[in-house]
Amino acid sequence: MVEPEMDGIAGPAVADSPVRGVLMRNTNEAWAGSAPADGVLARVRTLLPDFTGALQRVAEQVLADPAAASRATIVELAERSGTSPATITRFCRAVGFDGYADLRLGIAAETGRARSAGWTVDIGREIQPNDPLERVLGQIMAADTRAMHDTATLLDLGEVERAAVAIAAAPRVNIFGASGSALVGEEMQFSLHRIGIPVWAWADVHNGLASAALSRSGDVALGVSHSGDTRETIELLAEASSRGATTIALTSFPRSPLAELADIVLLTATQATTFRPDALSARHPQLVVLDLLYVAVAQRTHERSHAAFQRTAQAVHGHKAAKDS
Repeated sequence: MVEPEMDGIAGPAVADSPVRGVLMRNTNEAWAGSAPADGVLARVRTLLPDFTGALQRVAEQVLADPAAASRATIVELAERSGTSPATITRFCRAVGFDGYADLRLGIAAETGRARSAGWTVDIGREIQPNDPLERVLGQIMAADTRAMHDTATLLDLGEVERAAVAIAAAPRVNIFGASGSALVGEEMQFSLHRIGIPVWAWADVHNGLASAALSRSGDVALGVSHSGDTRETIELLAEASSRGATTIALTSFPRSPLAELADIVLLTATQATTFRPDALSARHPQLVVLDLLYVAVAQRTHERSHAAFQRTAQAVHGHKAAKDS
């Protein structure tokens, strides 16, 4: 069914929204079909909360399966999103492209759409079995650097500020994550523990639920999940929320169940590749965001943090190897 012309931008302050700025630049400066500097998919994620109706459904369809979007015709994408070709054209302009062909090329460049299969090369972004380690290192560094740049563009520093204030004042902080996200949570737990924050990281769902059930108003619960769909992490955050804790989600998907549940959402971006799974490529952006959050908490608890640093450094000093004089 073709969607009536009801797509648009959410919120009353459209004139001040980032989408409005994109549309104005597209009209006056002619982006000439080139991909925005912060990446196509990262830009779509950024603008998604500002879209309503049909534009929102197009954005969600693109993010749900970027590779399929890069192969689809304008009519096919319109049918999959329940909209019209005219809406797809407006969506292209909203994210900085003159037309659908340019959008498809931009998505293809990020998803590896041009690869044939397996180990074949995709415009210098893929890795072959016989590639030297120098080139492999270059590919990994390029992907991670772009992902962290996109994360810096996506990140709402106001949300980081809110999270830091809540953690700095919290009587208790719980961090929840599964599998690789649990490792990221443990890194954050270690950092916050060093500056005197009462914090626990839970990977086991039973222990995590027991701790979440003891949450009270003023406590903080942080859920880490790249996809935002990890059932255990969602359950743990929901339990803490039901007990009055302030909830924070660290995820790459702003409309995921975890993000919808949280009071504060910290967004990360990943650079799509075929040589590493999304979960692994998400680690460095996650650590960057949590490092920023940690420093922000330390700033807001400066005196306590400074004293904690001194005491912990003194405590472990005797276990360090003596340096030659």
